[in-house]
Amino acid sequence: MSRISVRGFAVASATAVTTVGAVVGVASGSTPAADDNNFEATAADTTLLADIPAGQQAQVQTASLTQQADAQASAADAAAKKSVEEAARIQAAKDAESKKQAAEDKLEKERQAKKDAAERASRSETRSASTFAQQGSYTVAEIQAMARQIVPADQFQCFSNIVNVESTWNYRASNPSSGAYGLVQALPGSKMASAGADWQTNPATQIKWGLSYMNGKYQSPCGAWSFWQANHWY
Repeated sequence: MSRISVRGFAVASATAVTTVGAVVGVASGSTPAADDNNFEATAADTTLLADIPAGQQAQVQTASLTQQADAQASAADAAAKKSVEEAARIQAAKDAESKKQAAEDKLEKERQAKKDAAERASRSETRSASTFAQQGSYTVAEIQAMARQIVPADQFQCFSNIVNVESTWNYRASNPSSGAYGLVQALPGSKMASAGADWQTNPATQIKWGLSYMNGKYQSPCGAWSFWQANHWY
């Protein structure tokens, strides 16, 4: 069934009505109420559905409903498309943020792994106490030179700070009241036997034990020094 506009039927109906009126007027000798040139405009403004023949009203109503349905379907499609596009935009933004965070996390892990590897390498390169020749006595300079070869370079200053405040680099320093002994004032001094039987006379053995103690309890000499500054013991 073809679509027929209401306006089209209105014009056709008005044309028929006007034509009949004109014929009647001529026959009766009366003057038409409106100029023939304006009949289409008048019909367009005043036509009602009731003016259209009954058989054609169904076509007009069907066409009107079809147009409304098409308009509603088009609007719904546009809204659905907009919603899908917005959801896709939001998801894309979330995906991009997740990828960025994952990349940053990976980079941070790689940096930390390299740092840890460097620290392990630095510690593995330090000399053990047994590589130093035994002497009857040692100067402060000699003891500090030993410490520089045993303690990682990035931790030496913290290690030195602790030794300065604990024994002023005196490897025979003893605290008669507590029993602390040596460069790092191990308490009791006999603890250092785990690093060597010569713990009482060999500063290298004391340095080795002190470094192991600080790494084990405070993760590093700098960790031990931070604790010492806060508590004045470690």
